[in-house]
Amino acid sequence: MKLTTLIFLALMPVLFGHSACADNPPRKAKLQLVTSGFISPVNMAVPGDGSGRLFFCQKEGKVWIVQKGSLLPAPFLDVSSDMISVNPRYDERGLLGMAFHPDFKKNHKFYVYYSSPAVGKQGFNHTSRIVEFKTSASNPNVADPASKRIVMEIDEPQSNHNGGQLQFGPDGYLYIGLGDGGGGGDKHGDHGNGQNLGTWLGKILRINVNGTPYSVPADNPFVNKAGAKPEIWAYGLRNPWRFSFDKGSKRLFAGDVGQNKYEEVDIITKGGNYG
Repeated sequence: MKLTTLIFLALMPVLFGHSACADNPPRKAKLQLVTSGFISPVNMAVPGDGSGRLFFCQKEGKVWIVQKGSLLPAPFLDVSSDMISVNPRYDERGLLGMAFHPDFKKNHKFYVYYSSPAVGKQGFNHTSRIVEFKTSASNPNVADPASKRIVMEIDEPQSNHNGGQLQFGPDGYLYIGLGDGGGGGDKHGDHGNGQNLGTWLGKILRINVNGTPYSVPADNPFVNKAGAKPEIWAYGLRNPWRFSFDKGSKRLFAGDVGQNKYEEVDIITKGGNYG
C-alpha cells in the first residue's frame, strides 16, 4: 500500500515570547497545501535565491523541488546509493537534513546530512555524513553528483537518535544537531555521550564550511579546552531533531526528543549544558 503525505504550511505571524492578552490578541492561522504524494518527507529547505523553490528531503534518499505550487517530476538529488538501506516501516536513519550556503546564489553550494554504512568500523551501526554538493551548471533544478565533498563523518553506535538538522546561523556558520548515539538512557561510556565533551554525539556543533574540509570558529566555547571537541557549541542533548533561529532575536530554539515523560524545547546558548 502506498502512503500519501500531504504537506501544509501554517501561515501564522506569531513571534516567540508573545502571549495572548488584551493588548496582544491571538493570531489566526490557516493551512495552505504545498504538495501531496510524498513518502517519508522529513525536512524542508529554501535557497534564499529569489526563485521561490521549496526543497523537501525524503528519508529514503531523494530531494524534491516544489516550484510555483508544482512538484517537479525529477528529483533534485538522489544519495540513496551512498546510504544504508532504510527500513520503510520504521527507521531513524536516512536523509535527515539539508541547508543552503548563505552565498548559494553565487557559489551554488548546499549541504545534506545522511546515514551511510559504517564500512570496516567494528561496533558501529552506521556513519552519519555531512556532505557538500553544488547545483549543475546547466540546470539549477538538478544537483551535480561529481561535486560531492565530504565535510564530516560521525560514527554512530546504534540506529536511533541521529539528530540531523543543518542550519546556517546569522553568523554564517553551519550548526549541526547530533543525537547521543542511540539506545535508551544514554548508556555510553562512564557518563553518557551527552556529557562527554570528547565526542560529537549528543551535541550541537558549529563549524565554518569554508575550509578543508572545514574550520572551527575561534570563538567556539571549547576551543583549546583539553579533551574537548572544538566543534561543540552546546552539549547534554538526547536527540535534537529540529532547531531554528528566531528571525527577530536571533536566538536558537531546539526541540530535543524526550524518553518517557517529557519533550523539551531549549534555547541553545554558547557552551550550554542541557542535561
